[in-house]
Amino acid sequence: MNQISEDNLPKIAETRLLLGNRSLALVGMMGCGKSSVGRRLARVMGLPFVDADHEIEEAAGTSIEDIFKNHGEAFFRDREQAVIQRILSGPPVVLATGGGAFMNENTRQLILERSLCIWLKATLDTLTQRVSRKDNRPLLKGKNARHVLEQLTKVRHPIYARAHIVVPSDDIPHERTVQRIVQAITCHLSIRDHVGRTDDAVSFGPHNQSSFTTKY
Repeated sequence: MNQISEDNLPKIAETRLLLGNRSLALVGMMGCGKSSVGRRLARVMGLPFVDADHEIEEAAGTSIEDIFKNHGEAFFRDREQAVIQRILSGPPVVLATGGGAFMNENTRQLILERSLCIWLKATLDTLTQRVSRKDNRPLLKGKNARHVLEQLTKVRHPIYARAHIVVPSDDIPHERTVQRIVQAITCHLSIRDHVGRTDDAVSFGPHNQSSFTTKY
């Protein structure tokens, strides 16, 4: 298992300093690893981890599956927006959002304004393999998972691409994905502090090579 080595601790301290009071919000498709990667990222960054779906269930006193079943997706998205707004109005955290959260325009604006947004981008094969391990995804109930995911990625990927940072999240140890994220955060914040705000995303690839375009 790849762990964050002690040699990287000074870099992590630098990244945490650059981050300041901003939260880190993870967005992406179901199965991309937002919760599992997010917990590890939170430990490395010394921040609390918050799972938006869990917070919604706690607030509603019922499961997301039941919320969808009894009240519909529109009702759920309203509750989701309220919960994310509350979380991002507080102290900095690592926030794992639901797969559809970033698709809501108001929720997306909240995330982009109040956090550093990171898209964990996984291939369709990886997503299909991961979601098959659980049977608690309302959008996949009784359907062909791969077909649904394929249709969702066509719609959602262009929206996820509005995130500040894009990091691949494929079939590698989660600790390695965390390393990529920390490196990409440092790169993004260092650039922004030097040349000002940019609306373009920093993409961090599988070989630790960052590619980005900065708007002046």
